[in-house]
This record gives sequence, structure tokens and C-alpha cells, in this order.
Amino acid sequence: TFRNVSDYMRFFIVFILGLVAFAGGFLLTADLATSAKAYITDSWGFNAKSAGFLIESSRMVFSIALGGAVAYFLIMLRVAELEHVRETYLSPVTDFFTRYGQAALVILLLVGTYRISDIVLGVIANVFYLDIGFTKSQIAEFSKLWGLIASLIGGLLGGILALRFGVMRTLLLGALLAPASNLLFVWLASNPVESLLLAVVVADSLSAGVASAAFVAYLSSLTSINFTAMQYAIFTSIMLLIPKFIAGYSGTMVNNIGYEWFFVCTALIGVPVIAVIVWVHRLSLTDSVAKDQESSS
Repeated sequence: TFRNVSDYMRFFIVFILGLVAFAGGFLLTADLATSAKAYITDSWGFNAKSAGFLIESSRMVFSIALGGAVAYFLIMLRVAELEHVRETYLSPVTDFFTRYGQAALVILLLVGTYRISDIVLGVIANVFYLDIGFTKSQIAEFSKLWGLIASLIGGLLGGILALRFGVMRTLLLGALLAPASNLLFVWLASNPVESLLLAVVVADSLSAGVASAAFVAYLSSLTSINFTAMQYAIFTSIMLLIPKFIAGYSGTMVNNIGYEWFFVCTALIGVPVIAVIVWVHRLSLTDSVAKDQESSS
């Protein structure tokens, strides 16, 4: 529905005030959180990390609830129209579930886990390079120059493969390449020489480029022409949610099991993604057959 500038400005005000309330929830509970962590650690026997996770998760839930409550209160005061909010936030979601039905949850599972291997390893990569003896200038040259070139070539290759063989097959290739390239880091950890660093960076960037191109094409195919921007934003947020959460514990994992086993784990967590892609592909084929039968009847 087309709306005038005033409607969008009022909607923007509600969004900003809700965001301010969310941030304020974090700021207002900072001292309380510190005291609560100390109390839980001393009185309940929790270790510091577990107590921190529990309290920070509670702060997140509280801040989201506070931001939502402020936005809801402003909508009830008719600062912004409820129908406008529904069109912006609810309609894109209901449209997606209406179009994909039971397959929607499996598709979201794929979206949320497809880049998990790359993202979990990526946050620790530069630290790893430094720890095994490479200089910052070497890392910059290989990662920022040759890695960038390899990523561009991989993206171009991924686009060509998607056009030639289809998005799902290219998506599957990207899911196979990601764990395989992660295992190359195990080799680099035991043999930290410059030539191998270059080979690993190029291979990792090339595979990431192929996977990224296929994934962008797949996400684009999932969106509706009526809600393209909002649905794509939701998909990209879901894409980062689980991988970024796990990646936050990368340093702890390295300290406990070492780099070699950490890289093996990042490869292993990417293996189930292959099964999810096959699952989604079968569901899409089943749905296509059902639609063909409906149209013929």
C-alpha cells in the first residue's frame, strides 16, 4: 500500500524510539547484571562463563521486551498505524510461510546453517596466522590481495555454475567445498610455510566465493516481488544468527582443543548442511510435482 511521507516518518519515529528503549535496557541493567553474575557465581556455584551467559541472555530478552513494549505503546497511541506495522513486519513473514508451507522451516534451517563452517573459522583465522608465526604484512598480502582476487574469481565461477547447472547444485558444491577447505588449515597448522599459507588462503577464498554466489542467488529466489527487501534482510539476519553465536566461542574452543581439532570441528559442523540441501531439494521437487498435478486436474 502506498503511503505518504508523514506515515513513513511516524513509523520511523516508532522504530527509533523502540531501538532507544532496547539500548536503554542494556545500559540500565549493566550494574544489576554485574551484581547478579557475582551472586550466581558465589551462591549457586556457577562458573563465571555460565553465569555470564545466563545473565547476558536475560538482559537480551529484557531489552527486546522493553523495546517491543515501547513500540506497542506508541502504536496504541496511534503514533504509527498498526496496519502499517503489519504490512512491514508481518506480511513478509506470512507470505513466505504461505508460499512454501511445510518446507518453510527446512528452508530456514538451510539459510541459518549454510555458511556456518566459513563464519566460525573466519573469526579466528587472522589470530591463527599470527600464532603460527606469520607477520601482519604477510597476512595482509595473502588475505587482502590474493584472497580478494580468489573471492572475486570464486564469485564469478559460482555465478556461471549456477546458470549452467542450477542454483541447488551449485549450492551443494559450495557446501562440499567449505568443510574441505577448512581441513586445509589443519595442514597449515602443522606446516606453517609461506607457500602453503598462500595456497590455503586462495583455496578458502575461492570456495567461499563460489558458495556466496550460489547462496545469494538462492536467497534471491526465495523472496517475493512484493516483499523483496524485507524478506532478503530477514534471510541474511538468520544466516548470521547461529554461526555468529557459535563463533563467539571459537577462542574458548581453540584454548581447550587446539587449532588442529578446532579446524576439524568447523569442517564437521558443515557436513549436516549437505543433508539439509538434499532435503530442501527433494521437498521442492515434491512441491513442483504436486502443483503440476493440481494444474493438470
